[in-house]
Amino acid sequence: MPFAQPKPASMDGGGTGGNLSGKQHLMSTGIPIDTLPAEDASPWRPTLYVMFAAQFLSMVGFAFTLPFLPFYIRELGVADERLVPVWAGVMMASGSLVMAFFSPLWGWLSDRYGRKIMVERAMFGGAVITFSMGLVTDVWQLLFLRLLSGATTGTISASIAMVSTTVPGSRLGYGLGLMQVSVFLGMTLGPWIGGLLADAIGYRHTFMAGGVILLIGGLLVLFWTRENFVRPSAETLRGSATLLSLLTYAGFPAMLTLFFLFHFTVQFVAPILPLFIETMHETAWGGIAATTGLLFAVSGGTAAVAAGGIGYLSDRVGYKPVLLVHIALTALTMLLHGFAQGVAQLLLLRFFYGLAAGGILPTMNALVGRLVPPSSYGKAYGLTASTTCLGMAAGPFCGGLMAAWWGYRWPFAAVAAMMIAIAMPAVLSVRQRPG
Repeated sequence: MPFAQPKPASMDGGGTGGNLSGKQHLMSTGIPIDTLPAEDASPWRPTLYVMFAAQFLSMVGFAFTLPFLPFYIRELGVADERLVPVWAGVMMASGSLVMAFFSPLWGWLSDRYGRKIMVERAMFGGAVITFSMGLVTDVWQLLFLRLLSGATTGTISASIAMVSTTVPGSRLGYGLGLMQVSVFLGMTLGPWIGGLLADAIGYRHTFMAGGVILLIGGLLVLFWTRENFVRPSAETLRGSATLLSLLTYAGFPAMLTLFFLFHFTVQFVAPILPLFIETMHETAWGGIAATTGLLFAVSGGTAAVAAGGIGYLSDRVGYKPVLLVHIALTALTMLLHGFAQGVAQLLLLRFFYGLAAGGILPTMNALVGRLVPPSSYGKAYGLTASTTCLGMAAGPFCGGLMAAWWGYRWPFAAVAAMMIAIAMPAVLSVRQRPG
């Protein structure tokens, strides 16, 4: 997504899109301009920047546990090593699976009652649940809290919906790009800091620290953001787009498919990456959790760099070419993961993986913002969150099963094959919605 006033390009990579102003492009796609905030209609910048900080903190709090979740499962009594990656996959899949069903509901409610309250619900709920994960005594209690987290949280889609209706239409790309950077930065520092804390103070206290950080993010939203939300009239609500009617917008169903496929393939290796690192861990790199956190941080940092610059490129050469190139590069780097023989090689691969994968999500979110009217942003981003969660649920579960029987290297090859064989054709099927 761009970090300056965007000049949207055609989703087909056409050369004329870069010559349209933001308003002209929105008019060409049939989006009603009068539903978007005017440039100076409200003090949107302070709210945007507070939302950036709050989303960053929420991602740090949630990502604290990524480097050591399989090791925490061991601590809770799972002694069979073949079951550890399976349980790790179940833990990561369970919350995402439940979230897939609740995200459209929260999006539907946000279009009727406001987006800010949905952000507060996600952050405060996440704070309580994450803190409680440090108090569990067995793996079944942890699974229950993961399920509850999936039903209650979902800060990314809630924040995107709020920012989309807060910033002026001409600055939509800037606002969403900034929010995507906050996600990547949080995913960069969260695992690193969490890994260091886990080695220093233990897994339980690190969960509790993550809950406190989420609480701070929620308080920022509660006291320092403004939302000029006016509840739609009953007549407007009856005439607004339903969840199913959003599928009639050209290109939107293909984007939903792509959200699922991308997250399925990326999350396929998520539960086994810490265990894969453990097999080649070298003491010179420090503790295992800290090393895992460092590798997550490297990929997250380079992904943030990619997210910051991808809008400039995609506005000029088209969204589809950029997506195709980044998916191909992501597949290549994933394949090379399976051949790594040491932490140093993994560190280099995580660097290039972040640059490749970081350019995908910002572009997809920007496309969604151009395909549907702002009055339906809550429902639209709720649906993308739902398909995202389905992919995040199915991916780690399948990856954990494959790792349990085939080892830790084959899942990386499977990811590369799926991206080339499935995700790239999904991108090619996206067509620009006629004006």
